[in-house]
Amino acid sequence: MSSIGKIARRTFLFGTLAVAGGAAFAAWYVAKPAPNPLEPGEGETALNPWVVIDNEGITVVAPHAEMGQGTMTTWAALIAEELDVTLDQIRIIHGPPAQAYYNHAMLGLAVEGKGYDASSLQRSLGDLIGHVGKVMSLQVTGGSTAMKDGFERMRVVGATTRELLVQAAANRLDVSPAELVTDKGNVIAPDGTKIPYTRLAAEAAELEAPRIELREPEEWKILGTRFQRVDIPAKTTGTATFAIDTRLPGQKFAAIRLAPTRATVRDFDAFEVSRLPGVEKVVDLGDGLAVIASNTWIAQDAVNRIPVEWNAARYQKDDAALAKALEQAFDKEPDSMLRDDGDVTRLHRDAQQIEAEYRVPFLAHATMEPQSCNAWFDGGKLRLWTGSQMPTFAVSVAAEEAGLDEDDVEMTVTYLGGGFGRRGEVDAVRYATRIAKEVPGSPVLLTYSREEDMTHDFYRPAAIARFRGAVREGTAEMLEARISSAPVTGPALTRAAGFAPGGPDQAIVEGAFNQPYDIFNYRVQGFAASEMPPVGFWRSVGSSINGFFMESFMDEMAHAAGTDPIEFRQALCRDEFLPAWEVLNAVKEMSGWTDEKPEGVGRGVAMCYSFGTPVAVVVEVRMQDDAIRVTRAWMAADPGVALAPDNIEAQLTGGLAMGLSAAIGEEITFAEGAVQQRNFPDYEPLRITQMPQVRVRILETQEHIGGIGEPGTPPAAPALANAIFDLTGERYRTLPLKHHVDFYV
Repeated sequence: MSSIGKIARRTFLFGTLAVAGGAAFAAWYVAKPAPNPLEPGEGETALNPWVVIDNEGITVVAPHAEMGQGTMTTWAALIAEELDVTLDQIRIIHGPPAQAYYNHAMLGLAVEGKGYDASSLQRSLGDLIGHVGKVMSLQVTGGSTAMKDGFERMRVVGATTRELLVQAAANRLDVSPAELVTDKGNVIAPDGTKIPYTRLAAEAAELEAPRIELREPEEWKILGTRFQRVDIPAKTTGTATFAIDTRLPGQKFAAIRLAPTRATVRDFDAFEVSRLPGVEKVVDLGDGLAVIASNTWIAQDAVNRIPVEWNAARYQKDDAALAKALEQAFDKEPDSMLRDDGDVTRLHRDAQQIEAEYRVPFLAHATMEPQSCNAWFDGGKLRLWTGSQMPTFAVSVAAEEAGLDEDDVEMTVTYLGGGFGRRGEVDAVRYATRIAKEVPGSPVLLTYSREEDMTHDFYRPAAIARFRGAVREGTAEMLEARISSAPVTGPALTRAAGFAPGGPDQAIVEGAFNQPYDIFNYRVQGFAASEMPPVGFWRSVGSSINGFFMESFMDEMAHAAGTDPIEFRQALCRDEFLPAWEVLNAVKEMSGWTDEKPEGVGRGVAMCYSFGTPVAVVVEVRMQDDAIRVTRAWMAADPGVALAPDNIEAQLTGGLAMGLSAAIGEEITFAEGAVQQRNFPDYEPLRITQMPQVRVRILETQEHIGGIGEPGTPPAAPALANAIFDLTGERYRTLPLKHHVDFYV
């Protein structure tokens, strides 16, 4: 397609839609739709911002970032299901940064509170507030919202496009639309005449959108089945294009060296480095240096040779000082108290009280592809090639950096070589733009070295939790959690968008305040620690931290109560949120929990509700060669609607792997204001020999669709820690667990 993906300011309006069959589309269409950002070439018809048809076939635009989670394929499947085409009949591309592709689901989450108990009014209000995302051009991939965002919107797009094509065929054949059917990209007349969609698109574009009725799940041909992801062939053959792969005419390469203290440059001497073969220019970035050279390796070697003096860090300099800052936060006023049920100070005299403190370290994202961005600045226009979870915000930052209007910035969003929240940040785009301005007319590919990527991440924050609980007659009577951590949401949004909402930071307490346990006296407070290193969104955000805290303590309460850990949890969530009971019941059955365990085997359970989905995990460990080996794991999740079962299973398994990796061995530590872990030998992820066999069961009992990319991570760490307790009798309350036990490799 000659010009698909260019950002145009002319509008192809979608028209007013009336939806039958109860589809909740009216709320989505409250305001005038955003302009269509696609600029069709000759012979191309953009029926809306998501579907383009030309003589060669159908192109579907999937505007959410593809970073291995399968979003592009499932998003396209939502359209294809109602459009009546098969996935092999369509081409799928990433949409350009544009207002039309705003994430409708993201802002609505805040209104739903705990989520699992949200009322119809709360959900309707969240749906209405979601439209504010359009005003903000909130094209964001995160929060496990991609399918929630597209579930109804994209089926409506597919159904509306199909009916426009049917009406065009009816006009051409002079028959009623009711006499026509569609199948595999054709409109079919009663006499068997087939008219391909490709021959009807231009006429369909001139018509008013008709009434539609979405198909019931039992009518689905694609959704709910096991279909192949479209990105896998290119990724397995090495032909997929990530930002780091882009090569343009006259390509130059750049590397950066940022202040290890995250401060500024005091002084440097680039005289000798500037004379090295292949080095073209040294750039002072203010908080670091960059070298532009003839290839990446020359640039990285050269920038590391420059003698530099750095200014001191603006945060606490070492682990001891950081831990003290977290502890001191408990002496401040709470940042939040998002749950305060009953009275945690009044207990029955027969209640047994328990207390525990838990700690987790900073964590890096450690994406397989280091941060990278290709930038081409010619003085009046800026073109970017990068992977981004927030492309509209990245364009805004680049425009500001280049001194251009946003209309003069064009971004191609590539595959992301891992995201996990890291590619919601805009630092690579900002630095690439700044560097490209130094060599106008030449494209410059900026690639962070692994060392720069690791030491200049926006980390998952370290945190401390202080829990107090009470049990009586085999169940929980009280739970109080006080959690100290650096705020995440405000700083991250300020970096990306230049502003942040006020109020408490829910990320500090999510995964603790919103758990579906019917505990009469239940309070959760969050405390915001200051003078912390830069932190950001990390897969499942606060739930990845509080999942460990909460489910470790639930296990401690179960044992104090003398109750089986699964039965203890099930009794508390059965009447509060039945899907949570169901996933616990599933792993109980799958793991043979009630069967007699072999000698030398331990099993632990955890259940976490996050991003609209309850996930339960049982982890099994055993002793091997005087070390602990994680042998098996069973997972059950209830996302409400299983749009792509294969992909859901893959995401749950991947989330578990990331959670186990963090629990066993990952941590970021500080000395003299600098990160000590510089590469994978220092920051060792889970080895393939340490990955357990995993069985997954997908349930569909809850009423609303939930997320799936992140909910598999939070229960991993507590299930493992609880399994080690079951095996050894030792309760470990700090991560990583490698500091307490040896793990088999």
